[in-house]
Amino acid sequence: MTYLNLVQLLDDRAQQQPDSIAIEALNRDSLTYRDLHRHVISIAAALNQSGIGRNDRVAIVMPNGPEMATAFLAVAAGATSAPLNPQYRAAEFDFYLSDLGAKALIIQADLDSEARLVARDRGIPIIDLVPQVDRAAGLFELRQSDRNPIGPGDFAAADDVALVLHTSGTTSRPKIVPLTQPNICASAQHIRAALQLTIADRCLNVMPLFHIHGLIAAVLASLAAGGSVVCTPGFYSPSFFEWIDRFHPTWFTAVPTMHQAILARAADQQSVIRRSALRFIRSSSASLAPQVMSELERTFNVPVIEAYGMTEAAHQMTSNPLPPRPRKAGSVGVAAGPEVAIMAEEGSELMPIDQRGEIVIRGANVMCGYANNPSANEQAFTQGWFRTGDQGYLDSDGYLCITGRLKEIINRGGEKISPREIDEVLLDHPAIAQAITFAMPDAKFNEEVAAAVVLRENRSATEIEIRLFAEQRLANYKVPKRVIILKEIPKGPTGKIQRIGLAEKLGLNAEDQSLHRESEFAAPRTPLEESLAAIWQEMLQLPKVGVRDEFLRLGGDSILAVQLIARVKQKYQLVTLSLVEFFSAPTIADQAVILARLLLEEIEALNEDELPSVIK
Repeated sequence: MTYLNLVQLLDDRAQQQPDSIAIEALNRDSLTYRDLHRHVISIAAALNQSGIGRNDRVAIVMPNGPEMATAFLAVAAGATSAPLNPQYRAAEFDFYLSDLGAKALIIQADLDSEARLVARDRGIPIIDLVPQVDRAAGLFELRQSDRNPIGPGDFAAADDVALVLHTSGTTSRPKIVPLTQPNICASAQHIRAALQLTIADRCLNVMPLFHIHGLIAAVLASLAAGGSVVCTPGFYSPSFFEWIDRFHPTWFTAVPTMHQAILARAADQQSVIRRSALRFIRSSSASLAPQVMSELERTFNVPVIEAYGMTEAAHQMTSNPLPPRPRKAGSVGVAAGPEVAIMAEEGSELMPIDQRGEIVIRGANVMCGYANNPSANEQAFTQGWFRTGDQGYLDSDGYLCITGRLKEIINRGGEKISPREIDEVLLDHPAIAQAITFAMPDAKFNEEVAAAVVLRENRSATEIEIRLFAEQRLANYKVPKRVIILKEIPKGPTGKIQRIGLAEKLGLNAEDQSLHRESEFAAPRTPLEESLAAIWQEMLQLPKVGVRDEFLRLGGDSILAVQLIARVKQKYQLVTLSLVEFFSAPTIADQAVILARLLLEEIEALNEDELPSVIK
């Protein structure tokens, strides 16, 4: 059946299978389709009576979980959902809430977020969402002090916008992607068909629900099939196998970095894997290395289905098929919803089989255009085809292979990052005269954020200082993992600074870096260094760490630093490092010296039996 809006989809499911389970969560009763339908209708009606109606954009700031899923559905049923990353900083919330023209902010009542302060300063009504934890998963109440009643209103119609998300462009200003009710319903149906989902399927969602991948592929596709979705608090590799054993999902969808973290723990979970009910694993939002795909299939003994998606297409564009049709490692599969073609990069001519060009799409799930951005739309559409900015080719079997990207956007494990946005933050640093952000190869995330800077005359700054400056102003995934301080930034033949290829010019090659670290690897020399190395390996999810490896260059950030310090304190009890000491001593060797001194200062006050074993 073709659904024109969310209400129609949920109404159909509530009539067809009222007592079937729709949503599940940890330590909560399950929510049936009947109760989900009632809840969505009642919340949408309540919002309308509070002055929020069709096509009004409502920002949602929530942690992952069942309430985030049902809030998205309820708002989209009567208005327009605009989920935001709860980890944004105040400046980011200020931009997104303003750019959206948000009619209201829905935020979990107990969530400590700068979004609340920003909304209050901008005069945006704040609606507290209170989960009803003693009832079925996903049920909640809304509490709002200021109301502007407009009376009963209509639910969203087919031409209304159900969901708006921002996507990064080649400028510093992200673009608004408006997805209509038919866009998201079509994409959900495409995913259902590609994966052959049925009412017997249960999806374990580990994707963030402010992201198109989790919202459409995990939640809405499951509901379109009449199956169920388990809404976890978000991806956490130590709990993943516990969730697999507890809920017995038939599938899950994730980005490649999550799959790699899962594989890192799989060796100790063989009994759970043997008991699992998985029939396939899905991967999307970033390129899945063929080696990782093969290891996943060997480990779980189920097919791994790689798909290709983007926000402008309400997620899915292509997908590798399920058996018995072949899955091609290194390919993102065949068209799975919209039409897919290859267009000449400098014109509108479509390319023949095996010829490279720009990947273009058109179909029911593809947006009609960016909001309030005619210049972007002129560049993005050619003769009805949406230009993805990705380069690739179709083989003789119709499988799509992606060979690169024409755009400058950094794709960090599925997170699309605008480099110019980071440039502007770095240029606010008083010591930086020039800054250019670019993608560098990374074994874990496929691409990482790097930046090259030129310092002002007679000013100084270190890489760590610059990174800490950026961490105060950007979400963690946007903070450059390498900052290269140069006397002059390399320029292209025309005198312009070119982001693409800059990593290679500066010698930031993933393989070369790996070999460089291997050649300089310094093993722990003392029990204290061995103990610290074990903690670092666990926290950073690395197979080994040398005592001269720097924390930030291994992928650490300030949040991981706080967690690591807490783990060290738990281990040694008597002493702890301050955050200042931690970043001033960025290697295990440096920190071992500080810890040894602090431990020795405690020895005089302790009996032999009280001494930590590491210094006996």
